Amino acid sequence: MQITLFDSAILYMIRYSEIKKKLKVEISNDKSEDLAYLTHYLQNPKNGISKIFENRAKQYYQDRNDELNIVSEPELQMILPIKWDVPFPSPENPDFTFIDLFAGIGGFRIPLQELGGKCVFSSEFNFHAQRAYELNFGEVPFGDITELDIEIVPKHDILCAGFPCQPFSISGKMKGFEDTRGTLIYHVFKIIERHQPKVVFLENVKHLVYHDGKKTLSTIIKHLEELGYVVSKKVLNASDFGLPQNRERIIIIGHKKIKFDFSKIEKKEKPSLKEFLDDENDFEFLDEPHTILDEQKRQDSGLVFAGYRNKTIRKAGVRPGTEHLSRVHKQPNRIYSTEGVHPALPSQEISGRFWILHNGKVRKLTIQECYRIMGFSDEFKLINNKSELYKQIGNSVAIPMIKAVGIEIKRQLLK
Repeated sequence: MQITLFDSAILYMIRYSEIKKKLKVEISNDKSEDLAYLTHYLQNPKNGISKIFENRAKQYYQDRNDELNIVSEPELQMILPIKWDVPFPSPENPDFTFIDLFAGIGGFRIPLQELGGKCVFSSEFNFHAQRAYELNFGEVPFGDITELDIEIVPKHDILCAGFPCQPFSISGKMKGFEDTRGTLIYHVFKIIERHQPKVVFLENVKHLVYHDGKKTLSTIIKHLEELGYVVSKKVLNASDFGLPQNRERIIIIGHKKIKFDFSKIEKKEKPSLKEFLDDENDFEFLDEPHTILDEQKRQDSGLVFAGYRNKTIRKAGVRPGTEHLSRVHKQPNRIYSTEGVHPALPSQEISGRFWILHNGKVRKLTIQECYRIMGFSDEFKLINNKSELYKQIGNSVAIPMIKAVGIEIKRQLLK
């Protein structure tokens, strides 16, 4: 007799890969929401949260199993808990809970899980990032946050969001936070208002500090305060947390009573890029005319500008002596020495034209090296084509920096 997914004793500790195989689980644009319900259900068997996702999970099982006429709650519970044969499973005995909004490929989730956190909800709009997230965590994020029913978001201790920076409409007196309607941060505020997490943990590009004459940041802080939070903010650099990347990002922390103290975050010495590189690989070397500077000075940021590709570039409006640093050709035209750090990896550079001078030769960073200098371990599974991978890593967060902040959040705010 063929064993079905709901046979109890034999499949009580069924592996996640076997569930996927039996149900032929494969993320597609039209099925991602169903799989979000399914995987969120499987991830939360004992904390009471599974009830939120139960009905849609049941329906998905029933639709995918022709042998079953009726799916009952006891039958579903027979397969829980399952064994998570994914690179980054949730901790078995978590210390706190968090949600992962604008989740990307899991840059918040990895370090917070390492600190004992249990992710109880995730949301990510990009289909390719959803696939990578499921492959590494066993969970399909819910999609567009603007269409999200916030009633399916469970209660949580920490709300994490690396939200995109959008233009804000600033109303005169900023009463309430309706003046942010139409922006993505508005939907984050609605979740905060509904669930009142202990901690709000936001991340964004450094430019947010100056956006719209500094009005955007002041609006975000004002609305968090109106929602009852004491807010702290600081621009941090990934290069201060053991990564060879000059990546500055603003971190915003809110707590109901305590002002977060950024000065207590432990930092590290800036490493050099050469410490993170592969010794052997099928490297792509630069085979076109380029110039290597005789004198290569280390900048205060840790960057060592080594040269440039000899490309015709726009010169109008560029200061004398900086032609090869023009905004148009920016990083794809620059060559940096591996004796220093690397510039911030941008999401717009989908060809991966990150040229480095290493051992006297100019080559590209490999995609694995790009993930490594963002703090992703080699165990992280990469999928999709190269352009998607470069876009995903450019949109991600620096894992050691998030972890260093997380350590202090746990120590200072989750007492």
